Amino acid sequence: MTAELKSTTQGRTMVLTISNPEFRNAFAPEIYAAGVEALIAADSNPEVRSVVLVGEGSTFCAGGNLQRILDNRSKPREVQQRSVDGLHSWIEAIRSFPKPVIAAVEGAAAGAGFSLALACDFIVSADDAVFVMAYSNVALSPDGGATWSLAQAMPRQLATEILMCGERLGAARLQALGVVNRVTPKGAALQEALALAERLNQRAPNAIASVKELLNDASTKALHQHLTAERDHFVDNVHHANAAIGIGAFLSKQPPRYP
Repeated sequence: MTAELKSTTQGRTMVLTISNPEFRNAFAPEIYAAGVEALIAADSNPEVRSVVLVGEGSTFCAGGNLQRILDNRSKPREVQQRSVDGLHSWIEAIRSFPKPVIAAVEGAAAGAGFSLALACDFIVSADDAVFVMAYSNVALSPDGGATWSLAQAMPRQLATEILMCGERLGAARLQALGVVNRVTPKGAALQEALALAERLNQRAPNAIASVKELLNDASTKALHQHLTAERDHFVDNVHHANAAIGIGAFLSKQPPRYP
């Protein structure tokens, strides 16, 4: 059984399913490449308004395949480097993708699986799901943007605890820390993620894309620069056809319908 990323659609939402059940949906290079390709396809398809990431069966993603990583120790360093670069290409594709990406987490999100969830715009989690930055437990350091994501999301001391101690974290604690958006009963994360996706699908895609871009850039710009970017996005969106639809619908007390 080979690792793969399955792509389906539900309405205007693309559902990407990490499928490697023999290894609890552990990653493989072919999954990274498929993830980038899927987002490129979704970006160019106006019928797709959002993406949901989910793991096949009862586990979101166990992270890297430790046996493959161990085998790579006997190979040139470039082999492992290419593998990490593949993961990072997918992470960057998620962050630069102009449409919302939602992680629906059941079971465990471990190591790079946790990193992947953090790269998404929203995390919907089952109440019994477990998140763990397992890297330090096996003498490794993080990849997949984990240090960047956690440093953006919380104080340094909390990020340090999560990354260095490698402890299992429940959905409730991560929700309290502002990392998990919504907690659902076991088995309901995907349906809740799809419901959230549909709410987002009903909003103007250009406005959603502006929010994501502005949030991505906020930590790297001085306030004056960021205010200029906000102004430019606002003016662009005022002159977008969707503004007439949205404002008109609000004034007439009707739900907007964006093309």
